[in-house]
Amino acid sequence: MKKFDLEFTVGLFVIAGIICLAYLSVRLARMEITGGSGYEIEACFTNTGGLKTGAAVTISGVEVGRVKSIALEDYFACVVMQLPKGLAVQDDAIVSIKTKGLIGEKFVEISPGASETLIEPGGRIRDTQPALDFEELISNFVFGKV
Repeated sequence: MKKFDLEFTVGLFVIAGIICLAYLSVRLARMEITGGSGYEIEACFTNTGGLKTGAAVTISGVEVGRVKSIALEDYFACVVMQLPKGLAVQDDAIVSIKTKGLIGEKFVEISPGASETLIEPGGRIRDTQPALDFEELISNFVFGKV
């Protein structure tokens, strides 16, 4: 009987450990299992410069959302962003792709506008600035095109 109690206790600890490990893996990867709350907006760029799905979306340096998907439409890279429900984005906002540091990860920066009109969920931000391509900038400088 004591052997059964010991095996049962060890089994419970192993199951609890696996559940904790799965929870931490999901939280550290910032994955959404239940679909996440909020709404989506879209912005199309001529060049995303290596932006990846799951990248941060910031306003004034504060992380407010994530990049949900990136797809090609009519030779433009359309980025779908997931934002929280209470956040309002004006229709004259400017969206740009920036880099943390010189060679850091890419993220999306939304610069708020001054318009009274807001973008509806599922809407598109029209004014975009593509990522700065350092290789193109350096080659232009080296070959005297700047």
